[in-house]
Amino acid sequence: MNTITNTIAVAALVGVSGFAALTQTGSVPMNVSTNPAAPVACSKQIIINARPDKVWAVLTNINAWADWQTDISKPVLSGPLQPGTTFDWKTGGAGIRSTLHTVAPNHSFGWTGKTFGMYAIHNWTLTEVPGGTQVSVDETMQGLLASLFKKSFNKNLATGMQHWLELLKAEAEK
Repeated sequence: MNTITNTIAVAALVGVSGFAALTQTGSVPMNVSTNPAAPVACSKQIIINARPDKVWAVLTNINAWADWQTDISKPVLSGPLQPGTTFDWKTGGAGIRSTLHTVAPNHSFGWTGKTFGMYAIHNWTLTEVPGGTQVSVDETMQGLLASLFKKSFNKNLATGMQHWLELLKAEAEK
C-alpha cells in the first residue's frame, strides 16, 4: 500500500474502534474540552451499578485494559497517572500513543493527541448517582481526514464508544 492508503486505513481503524486519542510530542493541555464544532463528535452515557471509586479503578488501570476491553491490546502507561503522562496501546491493529490531559480521581479522565493531520479529544466524567455511577464519555475529532470521512467516522465512533461503555460496565460490576 502507498502512504496515502496507509494513512486512510489507520484513520479508518481509529474511527472503527472509537478511540482517536493519538499523539505526537508537544505541549500537553490540561482539562481540555471537546470541540463542539468538530466534524466528528460523539457523547454517550451509561449507569454502572458500582461506586465511582470502583469504576475509576477499572477505567484508569490502563495496563489492564486488554483484560476486559476486547478491542485493545498491549496497553502500557509510561509513568504515573497524571496529566502529561503518555501511554501506548493498540486498537484495530493500529499502534497509538496518547497523552493524558485530565486526571481528577473518581471524577474526570481524558487524553488528547494528533496523528495524520487529525486532532482528537477523549474525555470521561464519573458522577455518583443513587445506586451507582453515571459514566459520560465525549470525543471529538477534527482535521482533514475527519472532515473527509465525517459520516463513517461518526457512525463508527458512536458504535465504538457504546461498546467501550458496555465493557466498562461489565468489568466494574464484577
